[in-house]
Amino acid sequence: MTDSLEDIPIRHDLNTVAFYNLENLFDFYDDTRTNDNDFLPTSVKKWTPKRYENKLRKLSFAISNIGRRETGKHPALVGLAEVENAKAIKNLISHKNLQACNYSYVHYDSLDERGIDVALLYDATAFEVIHTEVFRIYLENDEGMPDYTRDILLVSGILDGDAVHVIVNHWSSRREGEKETEPKRMASSIKVDEIIANLRLENEDAKIIVMGDFNDDPSSNSIRSLVANSNLYNPMETLRSFSRGTTYHNRQWNLFDQIMFSTNFFENSPNTLEFETANIFDEDFLKLFNGKFKGTPFRTYIGKRYQGGYSDHFPVYAIFKKNI
Repeated sequence: MTDSLEDIPIRHDLNTVAFYNLENLFDFYDDTRTNDNDFLPTSVKKWTPKRYENKLRKLSFAISNIGRRETGKHPALVGLAEVENAKAIKNLISHKNLQACNYSYVHYDSLDERGIDVALLYDATAFEVIHTEVFRIYLENDEGMPDYTRDILLVSGILDGDAVHVIVNHWSSRREGEKETEPKRMASSIKVDEIIANLRLENEDAKIIVMGDFNDDPSSNSIRSLVANSNLYNPMETLRSFSRGTTYHNRQWNLFDQIMFSTNFFENSPNTLEFETANIFDEDFLKLFNGKFKGTPFRTYIGKRYQGGYSDHFPVYAIFKKNI
């Protein structure tokens, strides 16, 4: 870890909202309800308690430092993707790296075929949960059978005195091809549109944050249509470049992990939160430090070969300032 993240003065007027795809945070117990056979001590990957503890240590360390350079403190909210269950989340937030963060969590088990879910961590001293709900995406495979994916999580609450709605996503992957799977991500995009429209029926000035691993870039149809239809602002549009992103595949960077929000976060009203800045959390300790993939995410596994890293994604974050 770089010294520049240590001993930074705490900014009480700033709060970090983050998102992190944890890359298969499975515990090491066999769950007959999920497809967790790759993540057992007896599997080819040899997912042992020691390796699980190492991943918890690394992920908790990373999470505790997201946004610290700007705020001097841990994030108030952290959306998560690829967690197996509540036990894994409890193990994560109880690690000594996060014990002082006052984290609680919102999580529901989904029907995802890999047994991975989304969740939201929240610092209970900064955020009060008012309402939680999940929304299922109905998809079909080529045989017309249900194709289960991650649910969309809605958490409504009070962040530093301001009412906000947080929508956490992990959209369908591109595993079978970008164009072949695009309709699945468009279905999720339309569902988020519906969720936002219903929130605005209750309050036309609802403050909304949409975060997730969308498996699409800011320029993709699913994201562009969501931003346009729901009148959102996506600060991630300017962050992707030839040499920077959140995940690296086929020799190119993608910015699949994004945080976007309603445009009323630009209003400078007393006692409300206003958008300050957004970035990719790609500190050097999260990267491979040598070899032909130098600078890309330091992963837990490459295929079945254990690397002992963090994740195949970098986190992203947005910082909001409390107007006085």
